[in-house]
Amino acid sequence: MKILLLQLKRIGDLILTTPAIAALRKNYPDAHITLVVSNECAELLPAISNVDRVLIARRNLRDVAMVSSVAGERFDYCIDFTRNDRSAFLTLLSRARRRVASYRVREQSKTRARVYTDLVGVRVRDMHTIDYHLALLDPLGVRAASSGPQLDLPRRAREKADALRRDWEIRRPYVILHPGSARREKLWDPARWAEVIDHFRQNNEFKLVLTSGPSADERAHITAIMKRLRRKITDLTGKTDLLTLAALIGQAQLLVTVDSAPVHFAAATHTPQVILFGPTNPFHWRPTDSPALILHGKSGAPVTEFAPVRPRFPMSEISTEAVIDAMDSLLPRPTAAHNS
Repeated sequence: MKILLLQLKRIGDLILTTPAIAALRKNYPDAHITLVVSNECAELLPAISNVDRVLIARRNLRDVAMVSSVAGERFDYCIDFTRNDRSAFLTLLSRARRRVASYRVREQSKTRARVYTDLVGVRVRDMHTIDYHLALLDPLGVRAASSGPQLDLPRRAREKADALRRDWEIRRPYVILHPGSARREKLWDPARWAEVIDHFRQNNEFKLVLTSGPSADERAHITAIMKRLRRKITDLTGKTDLLTLAALIGQAQLLVTVDSAPVHFAAATHTPQVILFGPTNPFHWRPTDSPALILHGKSGAPVTEFAPVRPRFPMSEISTEAVIDAMDSLLPRPTAAHNS
């Protein structure tokens, strides 16, 4: 059996597709599974298991080879997790006997909907993203329980993380603060990040480490935070690739971040985390089986009840005190002080 999976969205979406991939492999251990991902997810691929072949959609002339590879196979099943024009085109080229997507594609474009043979009666707005991906497996007879994301980090990533810790003298337990996001509306105020960092610098039980993505906006955000600090902090901005960051998070005492890819790295490695949500709804993206405290809106207490429909809140509504309290509740109590 040949199965084609189309996930052309962002890094977080791909990570949250891994439970569906694992369920497919468990139910069809002998199937040949091909996964097509977007170019921005290429760096993550060494950690994605349970697939036999990966093709990258690069949005340039090199896509000719990828398109030819899809068209050259005769797949039995094609599951479109993406539901856009590009994925519909690849679905059509797959010539799969069963071509699966959410029924929502019919509401977007009746012409595009004709590409599919099975339109599953689920929509992502009603479900956690992991459960949505799992539900699309129903036409294949796969009914798997929800589970956390799965990443198989290569040894090289762990070795690079170990080297960074040695080079930057991170010898004691550490907390990672990852303030950045590719979306500006997800950024929390630099002055508040600085207040949180200065507050916890007084605790010698652990070391504070800043990390960031590569975008100019994220680096500028880190610079703005650094300018407001009363004391220096270990800054690994620009010094980690995606999988090295995941390995660092996997060994951290705690991750503090906004809704971004590191949330899913921590979920995959069961690292406790404090997550700041604003314009996105944590109902769809939160970790479901790993320690996490979620802050959303003005409430000083972490969110404990989630709903498919929830207002969008500006990040500015999250207080410094709420973040400090959440971190305090997940960090071990200080014992005897250690030297830096």
